[in-house]
Amino acid sequence: MTQTIAEELLVKSRRRVKAHGEVFTPRRMVDQMLDLVRDDLEAGPGFVDKTFLEPAAGDGNFLIAILQRKLQAIERQYQPDLWADQSLFALASIYGIELLEDNHQDAKAAMLEEFLRFHAGHDVPCGPCTNLTRAATFLIDTNIVRGNTLTGLDWRGQDIEFSWWSRVPDAPGSVLREPFTLESLRGGNHLDFAVYDTYAVCRIDHVHEEVRAGD
Repeated sequence: MTQTIAEELLVKSRRRVKAHGEVFTPRRMVDQMLDLVRDDLEAGPGFVDKTFLEPAAGDGNFLIAILQRKLQAIERQYQPDLWADQSLFALASIYGIELLEDNHQDAKAAMLEEFLRFHAGHDVPCGPCTNLTRAATFLIDTNIVRGNTLTGLDWRGQDIEFSWWSRVPDAPGSVLREPFTLESLRGGNHLDFAVYDTYAVCRIDHVHEEVRAGD
């Protein structure tokens, strides 16, 4: 699905509207809503790492718009040699949940397409075997989950799990991955980091290697 279609299509079918209440938000309204959080999204301190969760991601119109704005701000505010790392941290800050399988796949594909378009436009190598593309694909697959926000369960019937991607002080470009559940996020208590496997600190462009702590 091309981005133009994803931005303009409001209803895929009457059946889907009736069964799932599926109606897509037009790009004009998406932009108006994101303008309300412009400082957090693209201007204020630490904008790259400010997190956004779309609980009904559809085919990714909000997710794509958030990524576009972050990438444009990175281009304005950072030197080119930092764009790769910062763009990956931007991806790591964007989360989504989508119930329907086709929408879920479309959203992930559109996110990756937008990310690669940015780098290809600056002549950065981003073929399928590059660490940049492999890391981006991994972050998108990890952060954009197929599941039901209302129940907190993924399509397998298990708790929806996300990961928190923390920058590591004094190690530029490095990240610590800490898994947690959606239920702990919305429960008002501390995120349940301790319940899950611990990952080793690594470069953001090597997150796809999933090195466990102690390995």
